[in-house]
Amino acid sequence: MAITFSMDGKEITAEENQTLLEAARENGIDIPTICFHEATTANALCRICVVEVEGMRTLQPACIIKAASQMKVQTRSERVVRARRTILEMLASTMDLSESPEIQKMMKDYGADANRFPDAERRESEVKDDNPMYVRDYSKCLLCWRCVQVCAEDAQYTFAINFSGRGFETQIATFYDRTIPETSCVLCGQCVAVCPTGALKPKREFLLEQGMTPQQIGVLNSGRKKRK
Repeated sequence: MAITFSMDGKEITAEENQTLLEAARENGIDIPTICFHEATTANALCRICVVEVEGMRTLQPACIIKAASQMKVQTRSERVVRARRTILEMLASTMDLSESPEIQKMMKDYGADANRFPDAERRESEVKDDNPMYVRDYSKCLLCWRCVQVCAEDAQYTFAINFSGRGFETQIATFYDRTIPETSCVLCGQCVAVCPTGALKPKREFLLEQGMTPQQIGVLNSGRKKRK
């Protein structure tokens, strides 16, 4: 059953049970997202997609809130813009966004100041290079949960990774921090494909950035195959 509501002063027609994000995209209205991905279950973790709904006290995450008849929604009110800008500034103050072009564009669009919180503790992590397919650099991880989701019920049903730790110490990890070959990982690459920040990177790309030539990488891979 179709419903109608208002978004940024425009009358929108949407299907019942559609989210505000889905309705916005179908009608050419841009709502930024980070943790949301079409291949994973929406979980409203990053809150960058928040919108202002008349009659609701707090800003609402558009990726999970369902559209309702006669609802009045603002996607770029002053309150919404301020919230998104602050979220981006907090992310920039605590992690490496150098390989997150979409987020960098958001920061420019919202006038976010990457140096607003100069005393914030930054996430630091050594690159984990323990398998032939990809590397893990959790200093670039914003805990969007995409990789965990595709590794679990949303796609692969492998359950090789999950959250570990609490508060600021929370990070994505393997069970008992085992190396990837010691887990149930099947090296499908789906976690790498959905990562928005470069925290998970194909091994070949990583080695090229480290200065290795394609020929050297080929020799390295040949050596691995022989050892198997």
